[in-house]
Formats: sequence, C-alpha cells, structure tokens
Amino acid sequence: MRVRKKKWAENELLTNPRIIRDISAISGKAPACFGNGKPIHAELGCGKGQFIALSAKKNADINYIGIERDPTILAAAARLSADLGDPSASDHDDPFIIGNLVFMELDARDLESVFSLGDIKRLYINFCDPWHRKKKWAKRRLTHENFIVIYERLQIPEVYLKTDNRVLFDFSVESFASKGWVLRNISYDLHQSAYVGNIMTEYEEKFASQNLPIYRLEAYNASVIDTALKP
Repeated sequence: MRVRKKKWAENELLTNPRIIRDISAISGKAPACFGNGKPIHAELGCGKGQFIALSAKKNADINYIGIERDPTILAAAARLSADLGDPSASDHDDPFIIGNLVFMELDARDLESVFSLGDIKRLYINFCDPWHRKKKWAKRRLTHENFIVIYERLQIPEVYLKTDNRVLFDFSVESFASKGWVLRNISYDLHQSAYVGNIMTEYEEKFASQNLPIYRLEAYNASVIDTALKP
C-alpha cells in the first residue's frame, strides 16, 4: 500500500528529537539510545505509533523502539508520541538519550545492521502486511522463516504477533513451530478471550468496533528462553 506524503512529515523527520536520524551512529550500540540498563522492546512496523506510545507511557521500566520503513508513517508515529512529555529533558549529555521511546527508519531485513545479540528482549509485530494474495509473496511476511532466522541470530527471546488475517496467523503458527519456537497464549478471538493488558493499535480499534476477530500469539525462542517455558 502506497502512503500519501504529508506536507509536515519532512519537518517532523528533521526536528522530532525522538527520531534517530543517523542510524549508523548507533549501529551495534542501540542501548546507548537510553543510557540505562532497562530492557528494550521493539515494534517492527510501528504504524502510526499508538501501540508503542501507550506501551512506553504505561511501562516506564522498559525502553521502546518503534521501527518503521516508511518515513511518512514514521513521522506520524513520532508526532503522536509528543504527549509523553519533553523528550529532550534528560540528565545526560548524549543527544540520543531521550526517555524510554525512540523511533528509527529501518527495514526488517536490516535489523542486524543496527542491533547486537540480545539487545531486543521482546519484538512486537502488530498487523503487518499479510502478503496473502499470491503464494510467492509468503517470503515477504515478517513471520516467514527468512525473518525468523534473523530474530534467532539476534537472540530475540520473544515475538508477540497480532493480526486480523487468518491466513497470516495460521502461516505464522506453522512457521514458528517448524523452527522450534515455543508458542503460548494463542488466541483466535483476542477481544473475547481472558487475556489481560492488551494495548490496541489504531487499526485494531477499527476491527474491535466491528466485532471482528483478532488473532494473537506469543512465540518464544527455544534456544534462549528460560527452560521453564519449554515443553
């Protein structure tokens, strides 16, 4: 889907202090964005930013990184985060240290160019493109084995997925299982389940208002998770 350019987006990208513009400057040292030892959770394809902004506001003990490959969408997400307070207010001299939420323009295929082993403690994938219309498009899905091996090489312990697309969801269950990941809290109708603590994206709110099912799963990397989670 092509995104229409916004007149204000370019200025937002240049001036919003939450956006990391020079990705090369933090390559291999992403935790330096925050200047503390708190765990990092990242959202791959953060959209307009509601989920990650609310998550950061609710969980001050966790650092969040919103990752988006489309600059216009990234600008909208960073703009939404303005109500979290003044991101420039910091006791540190490092210009990257701006609270517990930052954004970066990055393609999922390039995660390893920025992050080191163990940097990301949890990865969220919310309502990504299902690429379901043509069979050959399956390899573009963020839960295809080509991407899962990237998550494995980065030793990401947890991947949480939400989607409204049953084809993508069933594919993801099989894809993670085939790679030996442990699946937990699989839901075929999230909003009718007993799951507590769900934070909705803008897209999810639209589906919830129409009483359409949302699918959700938690996938745990068997090579790095606590043995208590293993079957």
